[in-house]
Parts: sequence; C-alpha cells; structure tokens
Amino acid sequence: MKLTLDALEVLDAIATKGSFAAAAAALYRVPSTVTYTVQKLEEDLGFVIFRREGRRSVLTPAGQVLLEQGRELLQAANAMVDAAHQVNSGWEPNINIALDTVWDIDTFYPILKAFHGLNSGVTVNLTEEVMGGSLEAITDGRADLVIGGPPPVMNISGVKFQPLLDSEWLFVVAKDHALREKGFPLTEEDIKPYASVVISDSSRHSPIKAHRAFDKQTVVRVANMQQKIAAQIQGVGVGFLPRHKIQAHLNSGELIELAIDKKAPETTQYLSWRTNNKGKALRWFIKHILESTQR
Repeated sequence: MKLTLDALEVLDAIATKGSFAAAAAALYRVPSTVTYTVQKLEEDLGFVIFRREGRRSVLTPAGQVLLEQGRELLQAANAMVDAAHQVNSGWEPNINIALDTVWDIDTFYPILKAFHGLNSGVTVNLTEEVMGGSLEAITDGRADLVIGGPPPVMNISGVKFQPLLDSEWLFVVAKDHALREKGFPLTEEDIKPYASVVISDSSRHSPIKAHRAFDKQTVVRVANMQQKIAAQIQGVGVGFLPRHKIQAHLNSGELIELAIDKKAPETTQYLSWRTNNKGKALRWFIKHILESTQR
C-alpha cells in the first residue's frame, strides 16, 4: 500500500496545526521525520500534497481530497479498534432494539437510563415496528431484541418468546363523535359508515397482518400507534386502541369507550430475542425488562 494510516495521521496533524514543525511537536516526532513522510507519500502517489504559503503549509486541491477521505479512514480504523476492545470485554459494540408500536415506550426509558449508568460503551439503536414487522425484525436480524411484539405464528428456530403484557382493546371515539348518539351496543352496521384508523404493518417481506376494520369500511392508514391515537382524538376516524396506551385520554374525556356487540379479544405482547446471541447488553436488557413487567 502506498498509503498508510501513519501517513494519514501526519497529514491530519499538519493540516490541523498549520505547519510541519507544529505537527511534529504534536506527534512527538522530529520535524525531519514528518517532512520525509510527506515527501515519500507525494513521490509514491505522484502529486503534490502541500505547498508553502509564507510560513504555513497549505493543502493543494488533491491534498484536500486526500485529507478529507483520509480522516474518514482514520475514524473507521479507530472505530474498528474500539469495537474489537468492546467485544473482548463481553459487551457488544451496539444493540438494536425494536419496540412494537403497541408497547408503551415510556416504560422502557427508565431501563435505558439505568443501562447508560453502567458506562458500558454500547450504542443503543431504537426502532419502531408494527405487527408482522416486529416478528420480521427478529427473524431477519434487523433487531437483537423486540419488545411488545405479537406471538409467533409458527415455531421460529433460534428465537425465544417471553410474554410481557396482556392488552385489552377498547372501541373508542372522540368525545364529540356522532356514534355516541347511537343505541348500544353498537353493531357492525352502525360503525361501517365511519372511517377506521388503522396502523400500517411494517413488514417488508412477510404477508401483511390483518387490521381490526370491517369489510367495505373506509380506512385511514397511519404509521404508528401515536398517530392512530391522535387521529381518533381529532375525530378523523374510529377504532380499537389498547387500554394501557390511552388510559390518560379516557380519564380526561378526550376519548370515549363505546360498547359494541363484538368485542376485540385481548392480545399478548412478547419479548423476543435470538438464543445464540450471548452479548452482555442483550442479557442485561432481557433481565431488566422482564423484571419491570413482573412488579
């Protein structure tokens, strides 16, 4: 290789400090060594990297490109070494956690705060998934851990599922919705004239999971549970929502539960993870998430 990390480090020091002498001092080297490194690199690459302007050494346009992309290589090399040290310590460099949109993320933040108190150096990446997308995230490897996802539709080898929460689904409308004037319990024919707000399944490859909407009912699709709740509060449409996500809105009167003749069944939300992943961060999160739901 004509280009080395050591040479890039020298270029970075010269550009940062403004002179060969200052770069040599910063790198704890003699100036002649720094000069030789640059001259040798210019000879090997076939173009001038620095030109003199008074007492300062200024990058040529070609040298500027070399420096900018060289800094990216230096950062990548440092990140690679850090990741190797991280793995050697038993902690993963990063962990990808997907939260199903049904799950209440506010219950997860105290756990995340406690994890950061460990100073493990692990980067936590949070994403949101919906229904089939939660299963797909763990089977496709997009996530190391899924919180609040649905149960598996079949046995999935190498993935463990642990029940977390039973969700009670309520049919709710905005406080001033016209359905409040109907007789109860509401029937399918009573509800059909009004739009149903449903959340789009985030599956990328798997079959899209069914929504709680009636045949021939107008549908408004939103991206997540937060948008669905907001849409129903504004009277955009009607639909089923999990009690644990809307209890405050029920208490305030923003949403009203209406009795219907066909109640939605309770669903169970699961924690899921790959059993062959032995990372310390994953094990820590599994333990503390399960403990938090058993209190």
